[in-house]
Amino acid sequence: MLNLRSDTDDAWLQVVDDHLDEILIDHAHCERKAAMAAMTLLTAYVENESLCLEMTTIVQEELEHFHMVRRLLDERGIVFRRQRQSSYGSRLHALVRRDDPQRAVDRLLVASLIEARSCERFSRLADHVQDEPLAAFYRGLFESEARHHTTYVRLAKDFAPDAEVELRLAELAVAEAEIIANGDGLARMHS
Repeated sequence: MLNLRSDTDDAWLQVVDDHLDEILIDHAHCERKAAMAAMTLLTAYVENESLCLEMTTIVQEELEHFHMVRRLLDERGIVFRRQRQSSYGSRLHALVRRDDPQRAVDRLLVASLIEARSCERFSRLADHVQDEPLAAFYRGLFESEARHHTTYVRLAKDFAPDAEVELRLAELAVAEAEIIANGDGLARMHS
């Protein structure tokens, strides 16, 4: 369903246990970045009506999630602040081809893989954390992240034949698995 080529290693859950505040702050930043990414895609492909409609919905949902995480931080007395970003997103975006329509396909598929990894990590968090309200929070986000993943894959098929999109998704998923396996040493949602 999620098109990922690897599962989150249990070592990441230890990072969560040791640095939950950092993970939660990063989660807020991830939601903000997801909204910005959807807005950027809307701007880049404004002539594609179905993409624009879907991106508008995703922007709204991601901003809603951002505010939900900010409220969670406030409730827990965690100060929201800037953080050094993990290299996960930039390493994935470096794989995007330069010319359209391949660029559009890759941008959408990279977004889909980021959403898929978030979805998978939310599921792991929900199963792992002992704090039931936090577990419930992450269970509640699972469905929308999965829906965003499938939406991005479907929209990529507006720019290339299905078989080409599926092949490229498989290639990018292999690269994503390698990026996630290598990590970057930061306590982040996608490290």
